[in-house]
This record gives sequence, C-alpha cells and structure tokens, in this order.
Amino acid sequence: MEKGRKTVIVTGASRGIGHATAKLFLDRGWRVITCARAEPEADFRLDQTWSRHINVDLVDAASVDAFIAEANGALDGEPLYALVNNAGMSPKSPNQERLGCLNGDIDAWRDVFELNIFAALKLGRGFAQALASGSGAIVNVTSIAGHMIHPFAGSAYSSSKAALSALTREMANEFAAIGVRVNAVSPGEIETDMIQPEYEMLIPRIPLNRMGTPDDVARAIYYLSGEDSSYVTGTEIWVTGGQHMF
Repeated sequence: MEKGRKTVIVTGASRGIGHATAKLFLDRGWRVITCARAEPEADFRLDQTWSRHINVDLVDAASVDAFIAEANGALDGEPLYALVNNAGMSPKSPNQERLGCLNGDIDAWRDVFELNIFAALKLGRGFAQALASGSGAIVNVTSIAGHMIHPFAGSAYSSSKAALSALTREMANEFAAIGVRVNAVSPGEIETDMIQPEYEMLIPRIPLNRMGTPDDVARAIYYLSGEDSSYVTGTEIWVTGGQHMF
C-alpha cells in the first residue's frame, strides 16, 4: 500500500450509505479498504485511487477472522485512522414481514445481532492495534429505530441498533485508554434500498420535509473520523432531518 495517506476501512460499502461514505473518503484523498458480501458498484471499481475491496460475510465468524487478517495484512504495519461499521441488515420473514417479537425465526434474530452489533465489536478488537497506532476513530452506524418505536423497521433490527448505541458508549470508554475515539451516527429515513414505498408516509413527521440521502450520512461519518472531532467521543449524531425530536 502507498505510504503517507490515511487509511479507512468501511464495511457494507457495496451500496447506499457505505458506498457514499467510501466515495467521500476517496474524494478527500484517503486510502479506502472496503468490504461487503457483494461487489461494489461499477463507478467505484473503476476509481484508480480505491485501494482494495474484500468480499466477506460478517455474519460468519471464520469469514470475519479472515477479513481482519487480510485487511491487517493490506495495512502492512501502517496505522488505521478510521473504521466505519456501517454493514447492517433488517431481513423479512417468509411472510414478508420484518422480524418482530411474535414472528420470525430466532436464528434469523441471531443473524441480525451478529451483523448489526457483534461484527462491530469483533472488528473493533481486530483492528485495535492499528487504530491505536494512528490515534484513530471508530464510527458505528446506528439508527433512529434504536431509540423509538418505528412502524416499519422491525423489532430485531431496532433492538440490535439500540444495542449498538449502548456498545458505542462502552467502546468509547474502553478504547479511550488506547487513544481511539468511538462515536456513532444515527440516520433517520435515508433513501437506500431498505426504503419501501410505505416510508413516504413518514415524511410529514420530518421537520426538514424530505428523506435524507446517503451523502448526508457520509458527511457526518467523515466529520467523526477526522481531526475536527478530535475531542469528541461517546457521541451519537442524529442525521434525521429533525425526526428524532418527536
């Protein structure tokens, strides 16, 4: 890897918020290591400044371990300045319902928690040394659904994101000892593949009267990853257009 440029790892970077985040870091001159189950979009693959994409299933323990080993190898002893834990999922039951307390296979719930919270913990541990050497930052992507009842998110997703918010605070407290900051961004209704037509009814509840874009979230992530937020840790930034106030 080219020496002298800051490096960020972005999970779930094949589309949506992760893709927008990776592109923003590239535009700002960072080296970017991305991972996802799928290949990134064509415009990203053609970007000559993009460093590496690693296919990984973050639900699978062996795949996570292999990803950590490969990414640390790609760093080649260089510091890691930011880790963005963006990958997440909100699957549906066979009846096309979001996983709730009264429906949905318990193993499916476990998969949601494995990706939405345990992957963030495992990657934080796996890259702790590289992050410490760069006095780096971890940014976890939570959700407005982790703070209030959401009509469409589903209980499994919402509960896992609430847990990730709590984990962010605990990580911030413990990782401070090695000089690493840990924060979160909490998106509201963002125009990604997860949004379904019924979400349109939520717009009147958003003071800014629109859904957010992946770029809106990416800019908040970038702020928490850099020197402008060097005295910020244990914080969760709302990127909701004001929806969280109600």
